[in-house]
Amino acid sequence: MRAMLVLGIETSCDETGLAVYDSAAGIRAEVLHSQVDLHADYGGVVPELASRDHVRKIKPLTDSVLADAGIDLEALDAVAYTAGPGLMGALLVGATFGRTLAWALDVPAIEVHHMEAHLLAPLLAEGEAPQLPFVALLVSGGHTQLVLVKAFGDYELLGESLDDAAGEAFDKAAKMMDLGYPGGPQIARKAEQGNGARFDFPRPMTDRPGLDFSFSGLKTFTLNTVNAHSPLAEQDICDIAAAFEAAVVDTLFIKCRRAMEETGATDLVLAGGVSANTALRKKLESNLPANVHYAPLALCTDNGAMIAYAGALRLEAGQTAPLSINPRPRWPMFELPPLEA
Repeated sequence: MRAMLVLGIETSCDETGLAVYDSAAGIRAEVLHSQVDLHADYGGVVPELASRDHVRKIKPLTDSVLADAGIDLEALDAVAYTAGPGLMGALLVGATFGRTLAWALDVPAIEVHHMEAHLLAPLLAEGEAPQLPFVALLVSGGHTQLVLVKAFGDYELLGESLDDAAGEAFDKAAKMMDLGYPGGPQIARKAEQGNGARFDFPRPMTDRPGLDFSFSGLKTFTLNTVNAHSPLAEQDICDIAAAFEAAVVDTLFIKCRRAMEETGATDLVLAGGVSANTALRKKLESNLPANVHYAPLALCTDNGAMIAYAGALRLEAGQTAPLSINPRPRWPMFELPPLEA
């Protein structure tokens, strides 16, 4: 079977990412435009601004990634795009562009599930692949989920956040201390200089059975701590950041350990934007009796490479999109068909 070239398009939130995946050689080229500066003044993503920026960037980025890959449009065998979950307006930009491009080229289009793409992203890294079945912790600004991966495309939800996702909690905690957006990297930098033992932050829902998460109470505890010590000195900020980060990391670790014990899995895949957090990686690697896998740092946040790769796997399984454009802001990953050729 000859090598297939798949264009991947990611526009689920505030990054416009495109990549060309070669089924024989891996990622040929990728480009990414981040909207962080656009949304920074608002402390979070403004959906309408995100959609408009995707419209402005998607065509020139397509030209750029094809040039970097050394191919023209006619060389593409398929176009994959994020169909959900995400912001409806942002999804519509990528889905409309991707589906129309595939139709014009008379090649298959593939609808990609954003969180499945995150889950598969670690497979793009060199090294030993996780042994099935394995547990996946998908942790980002919009999702915090523990998933049992029985086979690729066959997923069982073990637990999820009942309110804020972990990444969202990082953003909100950072905003409380005027640290800027996105909050995860800002909190992590301040935490390096902080004393996490100064404040006793809770580890939500770890004192009861189950694998669900809740971060709203931790967010409230952070706000109360900030108010109690305002105006904040620099050391106050660093100490609160360290205590907050430790609480999130410990909570995620405790639930991961519990999931491994309950399922008997020996491998854990860590994926999503928060998987780039160094403290979380160290905690899981040092204390979890499991093989821990994660994507390269560049592929932890939203990107086109993971969409192109996930699309290529779906294409290989003979799964393509209809002519209609069907973005799904809410799309349970457990509705996906198995990845069987």
